[in-house]
Amino acid sequence: MKNMKKLIKSTDVKSVLIAVTVTILFSLTIFLFLAQSTARAEIVEVDINGEINEGTVIIVEKAFEMARERNSTAILIVLDTPGGLVSSTEKIVSLILNSEIPVITYVHPQGAFSASAGSFILISGHIAAMSNGTSTGAATPVGMGITGTMVENKTINYIASYARSIAEKRGRPVDIIEKFVTESLSLTAREAYKAGVIDFISDSKEDLIRKINSEKIEINGKILHLDNKIVVVKKPLQAKIFDFISNPQIATVLFLIGIYGLIFGLTSPGILPETVGVICLVLALFGFGAIGINTLGILLILLGIAFLAAELLTPTYGILGSASVVCITLGALMLIDEPLMPQAFYQSFRTFIIGLGIGLGALMTFILIKVVQLKKQRKKVGGEAIINQRGKVVKFEAGEGIGRVRGELWKIKSSDELKKDDEFRVVDREGLTLIVRKI
Repeated sequence: MKNMKKLIKSTDVKSVLIAVTVTILFSLTIFLFLAQSTARAEIVEVDINGEINEGTVIIVEKAFEMARERNSTAILIVLDTPGGLVSSTEKIVSLILNSEIPVITYVHPQGAFSASAGSFILISGHIAAMSNGTSTGAATPVGMGITGTMVENKTINYIASYARSIAEKRGRPVDIIEKFVTESLSLTAREAYKAGVIDFISDSKEDLIRKINSEKIEINGKILHLDNKIVVVKKPLQAKIFDFISNPQIATVLFLIGIYGLIFGLTSPGILPETVGVICLVLALFGFGAIGINTLGILLILLGIAFLAAELLTPTYGILGSASVVCITLGALMLIDEPLMPQAFYQSFRTFIIGLGIGLGALMTFILIKVVQLKKQRKKVGGEAIINQRGKVVKFEAGEGIGRVRGELWKIKSSDELKKDDEFRVVDREGLTLIVRKI
């Protein structure tokens, strides 16, 4: 009887343990399912404001990485940009076109625009949308020439073919999007929607999500269903740094300061000039790594450096120094070759670089010439230092007397007739006696 009771108790304990284990496992399964469902419901948002550069690429890459880690349902790219760097734009478009996670591009808020390079990002999305009062297009390439903005036909053809390829990939009207490049066509949100360039017009993110859900859009074999939960990506420090140094104006300034800093350091050795020059050049080269560079601009800057070196070695009273300033300024003007930057950028860039190039170039050239001249002068001491200096007679009699030169009293000798307060010039020195001539 006792053995039977022990068996029953043992069976009850096992049953309870099994029941508890099953309950815990079931609860964990439900929790993980709900957690996964919640993660899949959210949208990762990244904002592209201002000019597109390498800093923009970094924050967009972070958004895609975050979306993969959180298993998000979509990535929302909010656009308000006048254009930007070609290489940076190509990287962003490539990320979007190869993304397994649906990407929604959205020109927002009202009054925003997505021009030039921004229009390519807009049309590359799985779903493209705009708010009322926004615009897109105007992607005709521009560039900087000596007389003004200019661009070669081969650049126009390349950008046009790039636009066509994106439009074909997303099933958007190729002929209209090609006109963004060839005819600088610009469309309002309503015009873009009617032409099939975009899929939705919506004035808020919530309204856009509601419209997308109501259409039951299939992407990658799945019906897209979005939730109103949006996680906004914050710009990391790395993106802020590259946003700064890949700005064409900043990169050009750093480049010029770096060049003059190194030249100054070579002519007048010291820790500070070389250090500043090297740091500025390194930062400039990092920035230029993402920026299209015109070879002619580089050659003009090198020619300017050669003229400056020639001026320092064989003084020409500023002739070669002036030529150096002109060449370096023209080279800096033509240095940037970015056809998808807005035209307003090149207009302000021209004014900025002319002022900077002439001002900084003239100042640094003058300083360098003076430094070299001072170094070439033989250091003089004692009486030798006052030859050709002027002085006044304190007293003079019988061809000899005392004179004051640079505040010092010297014994003087002269074949001229001198009297008190007469001015004289020192022409030679014999020991501690100055040979002078009357002025």
